[in-house]
Amino acid sequence: MSNFRQLPDPHVPKQGQESVWNYPRPPALDKSHLLVEVFFGGVQIAKSQSSLRVLETSHPPTFYIPPDDIDAQFFSQTEASSFCEWKGVASYWDITVEKVTVERGSWAYLNPAAPFDELRGYFSFYPSLFECYVDGRVVKPQPGKFYGGWVTSDVVGPFKGTPGSEWW
Repeated sequence: MSNFRQLPDPHVPKQGQESVWNYPRPPALDKSHLLVEVFFGGVQIAKSQSSLRVLETSHPPTFYIPPDDIDAQFFSQTEASSFCEWKGVASYWDITVEKVTVERGSWAYLNPAAPFDELRGYFSFYPSLFECYVDGRVVKPQPGKFYGGWVTSDVVGPFKGTPGSEWW
């Protein structure tokens, strides 16, 4: 039996779509002027047309919103952190709206690794925990509990996070 693990066959993008299999590794930053909105309990907590997308092979884009475009009254920094081999240490925030809290629902890189310095202080959100929109289109969460990618009709996979994708 071979230890070789075969990558999936990428879906063919239609006009106006991107394949996540054309994204680079290590990931790249991409400036976006699309309208990005995040709601929790019907309350808008972030809105931007100056976001950054992180594009990484096999992952849907993760949108990061500048700190000036979030409503900071809903954010409380936690002690939680995680490490990304590319971006560095992420810090996490709880989001509370009308006495309902999503623990560690948002994260930011306060001191990112050099290639990602432009990402400093920008916030991202788990679409599985919030109502997220890109240019008015509903965002679906990237498969799996660990990942924070934003799946829209603009991207095709298959996406990292589906069962069996741990080897991609």
